[in-house]
Amino acid sequence: MLLFSDLTALLGGTLLQRPAAHATVQRLLLDSRRVETPADSLFFALRGPQHDGHRYLPELYQAGVRQFVVQDAVELAAYPDAGFVQVPDTLAALQQLAAQHRRRFSLPVFGITGSNGKTIVKEWLAQLLSPDELICKSPRSYNSQVGVPLSVWELTASHSLGIFEAGISEPGEMERLARVIQPTLGIFTNLGTAHDAGFASHAEKAAEKMRLFMGVDTLFYCADHELVHAAARRQLDAARTRLVAWTRQRPLFDAREADLLVTVQEAAADRTVVRVEQKRPRPQEYTFTLPFADEPSVENALHCLAVLLWRQVPAPEIQRRLDRLQPVAMRLEMKQALNDCYILDDTYNNDLAGLRLALDALARQTRRGRRTLILSDVLESGLSGAELYTRVAALLPTHGVERLIGIGPDISQHQTAFQGLNTAFYPDTEAFLADFRPEQYRQELLLVKGARRYGFERIVAAFQRQLHGTVLEVDLDALVHNLNFYRRRLQPGVKLMVMVKAFAYGSGSAEVANLLQFHRADYLAVAYADEGVALRQHGISLPLMVMNPAPDSFQKMRQYHLEPEIYSFELLQEYLRAAQEAAMPAIHLKLDTGMRRLGFAEEDLPELCRVLRENAAHLRVASALTHLAGADEAQHNDFSHRQLAAFGRMAPQLEAVLGYSILKHALNSAGIVRFPEAQYNMVRLGIGLYGVEATGQEQDALRPVSTLHTTISQIKILPAGETVGYSRRGEATSHERRIATLAIGYADGYDRRFGNGAGEVLIRGQRAPLVGNVCMDMCMVDVTQIQDAQAGDFATIFGQGLPLTELAARIGTIPYELLTNVSERVKRIFVAE
Repeated sequence: MLLFSDLTALLGGTLLQRPAAHATVQRLLLDSRRVETPADSLFFALRGPQHDGHRYLPELYQAGVRQFVVQDAVELAAYPDAGFVQVPDTLAALQQLAAQHRRRFSLPVFGITGSNGKTIVKEWLAQLLSPDELICKSPRSYNSQVGVPLSVWELTASHSLGIFEAGISEPGEMERLARVIQPTLGIFTNLGTAHDAGFASHAEKAAEKMRLFMGVDTLFYCADHELVHAAARRQLDAARTRLVAWTRQRPLFDAREADLLVTVQEAAADRTVVRVEQKRPRPQEYTFTLPFADEPSVENALHCLAVLLWRQVPAPEIQRRLDRLQPVAMRLEMKQALNDCYILDDTYNNDLAGLRLALDALARQTRRGRRTLILSDVLESGLSGAELYTRVAALLPTHGVERLIGIGPDISQHQTAFQGLNTAFYPDTEAFLADFRPEQYRQELLLVKGARRYGFERIVAAFQRQLHGTVLEVDLDALVHNLNFYRRRLQPGVKLMVMVKAFAYGSGSAEVANLLQFHRADYLAVAYADEGVALRQHGISLPLMVMNPAPDSFQKMRQYHLEPEIYSFELLQEYLRAAQEAAMPAIHLKLDTGMRRLGFAEEDLPELCRVLRENAAHLRVASALTHLAGADEAQHNDFSHRQLAAFGRMAPQLEAVLGYSILKHALNSAGIVRFPEAQYNMVRLGIGLYGVEATGQEQDALRPVSTLHTTISQIKILPAGETVGYSRRGEATSHERRIATLAIGYADGYDRRFGNGAGEVLIRGQRAPLVGNVCMDMCMVDVTQIQDAQAGDFATIFGQGLPLTELAARIGTIPYELLTNVSERVKRIFVAE
């Protein structure tokens, strides 16, 4: 048990104030929005480029947190019964505390690093060793300077093995992570191009990653990666570290540069059969079947196989364990389900740390309706059943869970821990599915969290029956990446308004708005009042600007606290009439500086100022804004500067009349990149958030957010001379063709202009051209050159490998149109790590 009074000595800090009550530390807290058990939480006020934890001390204190580690001076009188320790660097203090915790345990610990495959190897190794060990491992991909100490903090005396991954992006980082993990065993997965920008060369990157293993007893790696092999020999031979290397090259094996020689004997569509020759401890040969065919999965599985052979697990048992391996779902997915329900799908594992992360994701959702948790037995916690499920039960109310469905013998045995909740328990997944009644679930948000062995993917499938097979996958991590890209370009104090109009550019307004609210955007903007009402009904509380308000919507805007953009005298008079009857929300004044669509022109300013002066008692102005007509193109720079100059003249006149300062914003996504000097005190982020950099200058810095894919409904052999589809537009050819019909058409928003060869889709990594007209609910592509394509395969319409910018250029439009055209009947899946 760690006492707050111990922290000063452990962290080498200064005790500013003791907590009024006796305080112990159980939870490390870094985010003010994720308070679970405030009484035993210790908050570290981390500071970074886009955040400062010190800003949230009042919020945390209000939530009941009483233990803090800070860098800055604190007004202690504002926190009379809280304890504070001040340190020079809160991140270093967090890592130091985790390192002290790690030193309490003498168990073996795997440290895993590499450019790719770290999380997969960690998860598979945990699965393969779970029959022999009680394992503590990093939840998901917690491998950063912050994630590693949080992972190591989960170690308890009951664990017999630790498995932690470490990721870095620049020199100097790995040494800090090594001090936290203190591995006794290591796996170096591979060396690729990830994070190249932070290193002078691949050799430097290999050497930096190798720092994780300076104190390990045994290191596992593939000797075919030359830089990894060289770094291992150079750094670790002198440290007397045992190197266990595997290779596919016989010369390396014969020269005793590797312990295991792997030869592929059979490569099928769904498996790979390998022969493994081993020199030590005695020469042996084995044959194993890996349940994967793709090269990354094979390499990841071979790392794990090397560990099992080193541990001398019998070959038949190794094969039994390999047979149970399945691809790891790396991301939590939110999926539409029947009866207006949504599912947070996290079915790939279930330990206590992973459960907390999934519950955090559930709590962040503002969608209205009952919260239900479908939970399997929680595995590998290191706790007794009674203590484990008492802890689980304590987590549920703090995360808004109202109903629990427990599946498995252990959780069923401890159902009394969940008194006060609406509960149901089943011995296994089959029993739940036999009792499944869709009508019992309506307008709910369901978190499905299960260990792999329980096969919860069948539960998710049951909730998704009869849904449209075409899916728009929205990568929320990519959206956050893009948000932070633009935030880094803002000057201190500049606010951010984010556009979520047009169904968030097709991505799903409520879900995107919920994420933006969590990441503390300052404002949201929608096109019409109904969009704003829908967001309010889904729990969005951020200030909301409505860009195209109608007078008949003013009452609704008052009811839901929506702020209209006023762009004409007629609309302003309608607003003032409504404001005389009841208090109305603040307004945003649109100034026309050259777009020539909507807004008050400069010559309108005297009359506008008069109206504002005479009606000051009935209105409050939140902002003045203008829109640049050509911010994305350098050829219009002079015009853009004239617009900005006009705005610079007009906005101060409004402030002078109003008698107070207002927000001023002129820049869109392109303007943020090209005119940083004109940020005023707010900017508007639109298409850039969704992964399209309008100027083309920084496209590589953004990540695509949306991937649209569908499935192949059927494949037909089309004889020479035959045509395809309506109006026989799929031209006859002189050779036989394989034609795949896809389950997407113009009713789903797939543009008809893509027909007849203008468009392409991706199937099994290869491009297939469209044949014939795009129909209402389907279209056809030529898969003659993709011989292994079959019914049920996914086809990517746009996404990785088929970018929106390219597709838009093919039909003479812009990426905005392709995104916003995706029909609402297309199922959205929201994914996040």
